[in-house]
Amino acid sequence: MPAKEVFLRIWEREFQTTVRVFKAFPPDKLEAKPHARSRSVRDLAWQCAIDEGVIEKILDGKNDLRNPPSAMPPPESMEEIIAAFESAHRRAFEKMRGVTEAEFDRTVTVVLPRGEWQCPQPDAVWGNLMDEIHHRGQLTVYLRQAGGKVPSIYGPSSDEPMR
Repeated sequence: MPAKEVFLRIWEREFQTTVRVFKAFPPDKLEAKPHARSRSVRDLAWQCAIDEGVIEKILDGKNDLRNPPSAMPPPESMEEIIAAFESAHRRAFEKMRGVTEAEFDRTVTVVLPRGEWQCPQPDAVWGNLMDEIHHRGQLTVYLRQAGGKVPSIYGPSSDEPMR
């Protein structure tokens, strides 16, 4: 299977899983966080929506990640965050579907606060997806602490059998 198709298949599955985690949060727990220095549920969920937009920026060749796509404050409700996450995912996913395998495999320049570097585009999009999955993992810990039920992700949880 071509590398782009593998990415699309896994990305869509991870997207669906992240939506399930978002939907499991009690609506009154969006400011929850395990420590004073930690980010809130709202901020981490919003970061996932931003990460979807970053993938679109990478595909557009606008890889200046010193200023991520959305510096707007996170929405008030999880429903609004989910809607923004779904919208950003659909835009980026459709853009990725239109990329040829050769275009997918190109080299891109990524600008970060400490400088810029060139890397294969697959490394950039996979790295961004892994960052999003990392934030979802943080959210599952928050979810348990907030009294929500953790959905199965890569296997069963104590709240849900394997899907």
